Amino acid sequence: MNCYDLTKMTWKEVEESLETVEFAIIPVGAHEQHGPHMAESCDAVLAEKMAIKLGERMFPYAIVTPVVNMGVSEHHIHFPGTIALQPATLMAVLKDMVSSLKQHGIKKFLFLNSHGGNQSTLNLASMTITKELDVEVYYAKTTASAKESIGKFVKSPLFGHSCEREVSEALYLEPELVRTELLEKGDIREDGRWKRLRPGKAVQGFYFYEEMTQNGCIGDGRQGSREIGKQIVEEALKNLTEELSELLDLKAELLY
Repeated sequence: MNCYDLTKMTWKEVEESLETVEFAIIPVGAHEQHGPHMAESCDAVLAEKMAIKLGERMFPYAIVTPVVNMGVSEHHIHFPGTIALQPATLMAVLKDMVSSLKQHGIKKFLFLNSHGGNQSTLNLASMTITKELDVEVYYAKTTASAKESIGKFVKSPLFGHSCEREVSEALYLEPELVRTELLEKGDIREDGRWKRLRPGKAVQGFYFYEEMTQNGCIGDGRQGSREIGKQIVEEALKNLTEELSELLDLKAELLY
């Protein structure tokens, strides 16, 4: 066993793993539209795949929990198939997971998130759960730390959803998520208020995704490739492993 994957372990195996486990990785995704060329389970699947790879790198210190496969997706709700949780619902699920695992002796947690719409909720969840349950809770976006690779390969000024970055990650981690014969560039609405509400603006606020893109994606998924995905994912895993090892004071020489 080179990864403690809770979904595949017996209770006896979990009991034995707790002799070395220092923290739990809780993958957090979403179930929402991803344009015409990616499956709606994309975020949940990518969160789970990244969590397993991180768990392999951080064995025997990490244990990976089942993925939370729905998230805060109200901005996609008008596209068929999207299932959205309220922020309070996601926070309640995460709190119950942490509370359960704390009873088994785990007191440090990483929410490994693959959906941008979850980030603000995870920020609040990390604070409240840490205080209420007397544990340590951290959160990270799956590949956000791969700044060098993203800067090198992603050229679209607007990207982050069913774009060349996400398509590439999926082609590397779970290619069945991608309909390669249907890849499209984002059909961006150049008019409308969304441009005034994006991150980085003086005033930010909620808008529905169809206000920004008519086909549900941004960037240019046609430019994605498995090789780009590999470089982005592996850079992110390296950075996450190094930062977590330092943060949690783990013995790096034992890490795979």
